[in-house]
Amino acid sequence: MSKVINIGVIGCANIADKYVIPAIQSMPDEFNLFAVCSRSAEKSEVYAKKYETLGIVGYEQLLLIEDIDAVYIPLPNSMHHEWIKKSLLKGKHVLVEKSLACSLGQVESLTSLAKSKGLVLIENFQFRFHPQLKVIKELITSGEIGAIRNLRSSFGFPPFLDEDNIRYSKELGGGALLDAGAYPIKVSQELLGEDLFVDSATLSYCGEKQVDIWGNAQLKSETGDVVSQISFGFDNFYQCSLEIWGSKGVIRAGRIFTCPPSTNATIELCNENGKKVLTVNAENHFENMLQYFYKLINKVLPVEVEYTSSIHQSKLISGVYKKSYEK
Repeated sequence: MSKVINIGVIGCANIADKYVIPAIQSMPDEFNLFAVCSRSAEKSEVYAKKYETLGIVGYEQLLLIEDIDAVYIPLPNSMHHEWIKKSLLKGKHVLVEKSLACSLGQVESLTSLAKSKGLVLIENFQFRFHPQLKVIKELITSGEIGAIRNLRSSFGFPPFLDEDNIRYSKELGGGALLDAGAYPIKVSQELLGEDLFVDSATLSYCGEKQVDIWGNAQLKSETGDVVSQISFGFDNFYQCSLEIWGSKGVIRAGRIFTCPPSTNATIELCNENGKKVLTVNAENHFENMLQYFYKLINKVLPVEVEYTSSIHQSKLISGVYKKSYEK
């Protein structure tokens, strides 16, 4: 029988509070929320009381707790490399918010370290574990739209109200590509495979904030003619969409990346038989993601696929940066 995993949370971010910690506590057979930590004593105490767990001040102090098996890291992007590395060196499995790190070199070194220690290292792209993505894959495999000709995906939203938002900070690893662009890049790999490269890309920068605010890219398959056209940003009219155009039909999904756990998802299928709207029952994909993390830790599933996927993801992000600089 697989053991219950003692997990600690490094950083009291909104996504941890709203989704991930509640999901952890809903799975007592798999996880025990051992501790939460913050650099702020006040915030640590608030979270500890709210979730009835141990509150720690200082990230390093949490990593000194030998009983903790794994950590969840929802820190700003620029802090990922340091705290993933320290966590792995302390023998902890790591679930980290996307993007895993700020450069390909960092991702490669962290992946190599995790592999050498036999530890799990995975990015929290929870949309991968929502049943709507499974349904979309099944529709493609069953031939409902024929052969894929093109994939289009957009993820963008209006400017943030708080000017000091971490996404606007170059020092904290902000920018639209690492924050929003990572999603359509990931779904492109999920549906088209990992033999993609960046054919072209543009990034629009805000001179004052010194981070990319919006962008576009075209990803192309090394072994075929199919392309994925992606758009992203946080100076945009809200979009969260996926369209797969095939030789015999098209699949469209709204809220592909952000469907709430309590909300049914809808998928539109159009082909020679007409138009059909499929409803996918609500499911907590944060719990599904944690269940996957649990199986990786307990070696029920192979972790090597995640090492490879993380490197491919980072290569494409790096490729978008490089192609945009060529303009």
